Amino acid sequence: MIENQPVIIGVDAGTSVIKAVAFSISGQQLAVSSVRNSYALSADGAATQSMAQTWEDCAKAISGLGQQIDRLAPHVVAVSVTGQGDGTWLVGAGNEPVSDAWLWLDGRAAPTVDMLKSRDCDAERFAATGTGLNTCQQGSQMAHMLAHHPELLAGAEAALHCKDWIYLNLTGVRATDPSEASFTFGDFRTRAYSDMVIDALGLDANRALLPDIVDGTEVMHPLTATAAKSTGLLPGTPVSLGYVDMVMTALGAGVHTGEDGVACSAIGSTGVHLRSVAAEDVHLNDARTGYVICLPVAGRVTQVQTNMAATLNVDWALDMAADILEQFGEVPCRSDIIAQIDSWLSETAAGGLIFHPYISEAGERGPFLDANARASLIGLQSGHRFAHVIRAVVEGLAMAARDCYAAMGSLPAELRVTGGAARSAAMRGVLAGALGSSTCVSLREETGAAGAAMMAAVGIGAYPDMEACIEDWVRPYLGAPEAPDPELIAVYDSLFETYRAAREALPPIWSGLSEHRSAHVRRSV
Repeated sequence: MIENQPVIIGVDAGTSVIKAVAFSISGQQLAVSSVRNSYALSADGAATQSMAQTWEDCAKAISGLGQQIDRLAPHVVAVSVTGQGDGTWLVGAGNEPVSDAWLWLDGRAAPTVDMLKSRDCDAERFAATGTGLNTCQQGSQMAHMLAHHPELLAGAEAALHCKDWIYLNLTGVRATDPSEASFTFGDFRTRAYSDMVIDALGLDANRALLPDIVDGTEVMHPLTATAAKSTGLLPGTPVSLGYVDMVMTALGAGVHTGEDGVACSAIGSTGVHLRSVAAEDVHLNDARTGYVICLPVAGRVTQVQTNMAATLNVDWALDMAADILEQFGEVPCRSDIIAQIDSWLSETAAGGLIFHPYISEAGERGPFLDANARASLIGLQSGHRFAHVIRAVVEGLAMAARDCYAAMGSLPAELRVTGGAARSAAMRGVLAGALGSSTCVSLREETGAAGAAMMAAVGIGAYPDMEACIEDWVRPYLGAPEAPDPELIAVYDSLFETYRAAREALPPIWSGLSEHRSAHVRRSV
């Protein structure tokens, strides 16, 4: 770090890891401090996280930067926070948690989602929010709480999201941002709450729980003395409330740099596929799925489709290989197995099998919504080996990405890739062939924290607007575009039609398996 250089801290509170990242005022990454997160899963579909522990871990991550950068506190000119999206983080009197947070992974609201989607008013709600109802969302979860756990809402004074909870602990201010507010309870065109949407969710009587909407590029609040003591920063340091992590990651990775036809896919544990469009150019699909999430750029939004599981499918396949090796006394190094993926892809022909990557026990939400959806491998022959299965899994991720972009309109001309899959040249090649687009890797290590920090950079006036900030913080970190293989394009164009036809035929099978599992569990109790 250059002596006396101003520092902006971006905090990215993910589901598994909370990261605090120090950046220079012009976007150079200086240091990273991270703390592992944890959450609890239950047989009834619950996925919960301790709110108190989340704040404690966040403060620990921020204070960890002080151990890497000498005299950090007086150089920090702003802090900004983003975090995992959706979910419900209820606070009551004294800003104390009402209960553990319901995470985006929580599936308990599934019957309530089915009920809400059956209402005639859901079409109007979708037209306003641009977002399909699913169990992840705060609106669905609050409606489910109202029907089945009314004591939770009765004891609450505010319904927050993860980043909002951290912002409250940093500043003492209850607020949310335009992105989560509008895709859950509002209209992406106005970036404000909508009476019609709140009514469609059956939450009129609970509207007082929705906090004020604050845009972190325009309004910032000072760090409290209590938070300063916990984080090691100075009281009064300006704090910016970032947008939800999906768009902060995409912003940092280059989803919006002014060119037409650009999209961004973050392919990590989940798959998030985004394209930046003018609000008036949003394409809403007939299935009423996906998200429309505002960007911190005037008049721009991201259209988003998300897969519940992306590299989690690869993890499943690699775990099977590791389990077999361990049975024979081998203890494989996970990094060595991952390093073998490119070799397995080079040894096998494209398009020999179809894999639907719906490995998540929560089913799928993009570009279709089905809690019963499960992964499947189609086309096996006696000559197929593990390498062929790995290739099918990787191709399944690419087919799922294409499925998502097709639901948003046209396929991208250039795909900017971030996440674990971005590091594999072979996996990028499969993605490029499946989409018929060039791929470009963001060279940034921490794109989510960078996107949040960019909002703070604009908020303190270091840049006149986000467009100017992008020129310094994003464009220099984009790798050279990699062209797709024309032969792969032809193979995957053909494969995709069969992939989608099979996907559209499978719902009755998924439903039957779900009924079978339920009956089996009842008999075994």
